Amino acid sequence: MLKKIGRLFVIKTRFEACLIIYALAVGAMARGTAYIEQYPGFGGKLLMVACSGAVFLAGAKIFDSLRYEQAARAAATEAQA
Repeated sequence: MLKKIGRLFVIKTRFEACLIIYALAVGAMARGTAYIEQYPGFGGKLLMVACSGAVFLAGAKIFDSLRYEQAARAAATEAQA
């Protein structure tokens, strides 16, 4: 039963990865706008850029890990055959 629940939290396709990255981006931009309101001027803009940069880094890592897992899965099936 726990394995079935655990599989819900595993990213399997690029589409799922894009949905997660989109959700991260929406949250980061909401936080970035809050930073601009709290810290007007250059500091707030710098924090907003940092929020968007974090999404770019996280998205790249998600795509890289997804590609690695798919390659490992393909190699495992070839080894069994």
